Amino acid sequence: MRCLHIATLHPRHDSRILTKECVSLARAGHDVTLLVGDGVGEEQLGNVKILDMGLPRGKLASRVVPMWRAMRHVRRTTPDIVHFHDPMFLPFAIMLAIMRVRVIYDVHEDYPRQVMTWRFGWPIRYTASVVYGLLEWLGGFAFSKIVAVTPTIADRFPPAKTILVRNFPLLDELHAPDPTPMAERPEEFTYVGSITEERNIFGMIEAVARVPGRRARLRLAGDFSSAEIKEQAQKMPEWASVTFEGWASRAQVAAILADGRAGLVVLKPVPHEMVTLPIKLFEYMAAGMPVIASDFPLWRDIVEEAQCGVLVDPTRVDDLVRAMQSVLEDPAEAQAMGARGRRAVVDKYNWDFEAVRLIDCYRTIGSASRSA
Repeated sequence: MRCLHIATLHPRHDSRILTKECVSLARAGHDVTLLVGDGVGEEQLGNVKILDMGLPRGKLASRVVPMWRAMRHVRRTTPDIVHFHDPMFLPFAIMLAIMRVRVIYDVHEDYPRQVMTWRFGWPIRYTASVVYGLLEWLGGFAFSKIVAVTPTIADRFPPAKTILVRNFPLLDELHAPDPTPMAERPEEFTYVGSITEERNIFGMIEAVARVPGRRARLRLAGDFSSAEIKEQAQKMPEWASVTFEGWASRAQVAAILADGRAGLVVLKPVPHEMVTLPIKLFEYMAAGMPVIASDFPLWRDIVEEAQCGVLVDPTRVDDLVRAMQSVLEDPAEAQAMGARGRRAVVDKYNWDFEAVRLIDCYRTIGSASRSA
């Protein structure tokens, strides 16, 4: 089928959208085009064609105009399936569904909860949350399928129309575990990803400096969410225990993970974060590192089943200190947890299994359209 993915508010090389979903669908024989809105121009990635809807000046125009152009492109080209990823496209998508276009809504986040964390006043946040909730409710009736990234998100939509396609890592992109024994590695804890207050940057910095009797360090790779957060972190006395790498390439990330004693994913208990599946959790596991993770129900099921790490209350620095200390004091168990985590990713938590669900979803829509 001719499939059009719309993601004008996402980076064109978004891992889930392009390298996992679009590439998998193209390999399955579908004609896949991805619409983006960054002003970079057209691109061909294997069998996936990337079309640029442009990037007008102005904050509002840069968001709305590419979506409007995407809408016009749909009407002009009449694809078999429109698969969209931006929640702001919901009004356009509902109109397309009313026009009898087969539409798939790919829900990456719990948007009605997420908007409640915006820095606008409460009336604006509440109104936005209600509007998103209403649009998603209407979409549940109008769309052909809903693709949810977590079970919690899937539970908000009609079961008969909803499939679960989790954002697990690609097997061919997994970092191979380093053969260096844990006991011989630096006493270093690793965090890779966006560096924000919600992701507990201040708690991580404070905890690593408080590990008793050790010279533990925190190795950060990623970009700070704002100059203010970066300045605040670097002014902390504990910053002396931090090695800051900045943005890192895939090869650099592999080298960073090879040195660590454990990977940190200790996000604060923000409602929309508690129902996500952070890709870094599985990247740490794939690299053969034990994980120190927030004790959220969704994450607890994964960590406890795989026996691959330590769960903590992310609001209690003492909890994080004790977890770090336990990993350093028992390198043999840390090595075993890392090996179990790696095995769990190879056997279960990888994209190959999720791609099958997505391809089956398209097959179902195609069969329904042929019998209609």
